[in-house]
Amino acid sequence: MLFNRVKPLDAILATAEKKSLHRTLGAFQLTLFGIGCVIGTGIFVLTAAGAQKAGPGLMLAFAIAGLICILAALCYAEIAAMIPVAGSAYTYTYATMGEVLAWTVGWALVLEYAVAASAVSVGWSGYLNGLLLEFFGFQFPAALAGAPLALGGIEGGIINLPAVIIALLVTWLLMIGTTESARVNAILVAIKVTALTAFIVLTLPSEAFSTDKFNPFLPAGIFGGFGSGLGAVGAAATIFFAYVGFDAVSTAAEETKNPQRNVPIGLIGSLLFCTVFYILVAAGAVGTIGGQPIMGPNGVPFPAGSEELARQCATFAANELPLVCSNEALAHVLRQIGWSGVGNMLGIAAFVALPSVILILLFGQTRVAFVMSRDGLLPESWSKVHPKWKTPHVITAITGIVVAFAAAFLPVGKLADIANAGTLYAFMMVAVAVMILRKTAADTPRAFKTPALWLIGPLTVAGTVFLFLNLPYEAMIVLPVWALIGLVFYFLYSRSRSHLGRGIVEVHEDDLEPHAPIN
Repeated sequence: MLFNRVKPLDAILATAEKKSLHRTLGAFQLTLFGIGCVIGTGIFVLTAAGAQKAGPGLMLAFAIAGLICILAALCYAEIAAMIPVAGSAYTYTYATMGEVLAWTVGWALVLEYAVAASAVSVGWSGYLNGLLLEFFGFQFPAALAGAPLALGGIEGGIINLPAVIIALLVTWLLMIGTTESARVNAILVAIKVTALTAFIVLTLPSEAFSTDKFNPFLPAGIFGGFGSGLGAVGAAATIFFAYVGFDAVSTAAEETKNPQRNVPIGLIGSLLFCTVFYILVAAGAVGTIGGQPIMGPNGVPFPAGSEELARQCATFAANELPLVCSNEALAHVLRQIGWSGVGNMLGIAAFVALPSVILILLFGQTRVAFVMSRDGLLPESWSKVHPKWKTPHVITAITGIVVAFAAAFLPVGKLADIANAGTLYAFMMVAVAVMILRKTAADTPRAFKTPALWLIGPLTVAGTVFLFLNLPYEAMIVLPVWALIGLVFYFLYSRSRSHLGRGIVEVHEDDLEPHAPIN
């Protein structure tokens, strides 16, 4: 039968038993860990794209996305503590709903991580270009500075060379197993939080700040219409992946002291802190230089990442560029209100910190693909571990090339929407998997149990579906098309080579995932 290949939970948990970890993390450590993972991508990169969709309503968009993330995080926490092994939502689905649906989730996660890494690469490129211009008066030629105008890039753009370079550089670092120490990560977190705190302190009390700039607050409404990607909910769908760093908190459940208490504190604490932080940053940006979207002739905002918007933005002088047109939004705001030096420092903070986000996203993608390859669903050569580097160099190289290609030719707004389509599907399946496991594995020990799952589970499903329907039509279409391509691959290649389908379910020491390149 089509859905009869469910991977035995005992086999999956056997993997975890061979990798037992010490419980050392407390609630405060988990909260800081979550803050470090969440603050970065969205606020540095997607502020402009979100404002083009919602205007000042970007503040509401951050609140909506944060609330749905809290619901999803609580579902994630239970299943991550129960099945603390590699593979994320793919593994959870394999243990509950079978191989076919697990394949679709894994295939969607590949899309999510790879495209999100591309989006951050493009965002990093914007900050690099801004810093080069500000410090050295140098600009990349238009042909090398952005994607083609027809794809929503810039006038004269052919390829976003800086984005390609950073994507390939991080891929190379990931392949050779270069490690980031906890000290370096802590420094990067401190840099990000300090930079954004300075932004809030300098913008909210600024003389340039005016409540008039928040009017109208919702120029495209709360709902821009299903499939439009506009309005506060449409912006929430776009910026959703700004929050997905909480996944790192949920997967740390195995290493947490008293997870029943500390995991929800870490998850909700970090998400609440980041949501408030994001809202304050959005308020500072909009209140000082304005955040109204650029409207089309029909009174509807031009789509973020569209050729029409790019053409409109090209008509502004650099010192008069609206928030929605900036590739380095927060640094641009500070320069506009007379804090060029601090704006440059904030640009440097983003420039320094964003590559670590790319690395984490690429690592997440390669780990999911590695596990799928280990299960026989992708070519087994992809899960080969380099004898010296101890990393899955083949799948890492393939991923890096794909990420670099997407970063070369697509703007950040479109990439974020595409990434979120896969993310929302995976989160929905995690909520479904938790509810199923409450029935099918009721006696299995759980270090953490989602409170009021009868309510939170369905709300998570409803929230993720709701946001998906508020993505632009093009992004909504990407997921089913991508899934269809994946199913063709599955039935032509993967199904006949599946280890589970061939009766191979044992867990061996050499089946475990390679050493992580980040500590």
